[in-house]
Amino acid sequence: MPSKELIRIGQLELDFLLDGDDTNNQMVMFELTIPAGAKVPVAHYHVDVDEALYGLEGELSSIVDGKNVTIRPGDHCFIPRGIIHHHDNKSTANAKALCVLTPASIGPAYFREIGNAIKPGVPPDPAVISEIMNRHGLIPSKG
Repeated sequence: MPSKELIRIGQLELDFLLDGDDTNNQMVMFELTIPAGAKVPVAHYHVDVDEALYGLEGELSSIVDGKNVTIRPGDHCFIPRGIIHHHDNKSTANAKALCVLTPASIGPAYFREIGNAIKPGVPPDPAVISEIMNRHGLIPSKG
């Protein structure tokens, strides 16, 4: 499937294949690439969005509802709305997963805003990041 839009947030890459315009706002689908050692977003939960991941390359190290989950090629993980989760890459190679969010309320617009708020070599402003996350229905974890 050809890429619709590639968004970079620091070292992370989100290669959008479908967004709300393609799915009557029912689903977003993108390939998430996390290089080894990349800085990743904080643990959070979604208010109204379910998330599914399917491993494509490498090993994605996730924490879902307090449990360590390793997602390798062919593995999958479903994260219902309201469940705290965090994705990382603790291996020495790139990790890539297909990510599906439903409905499509967390889409390219959210990731563009986060990408614009993060500048290379400058620590992100937690208040700005938190405001963007909250406005799009992502709640940073306090713990």
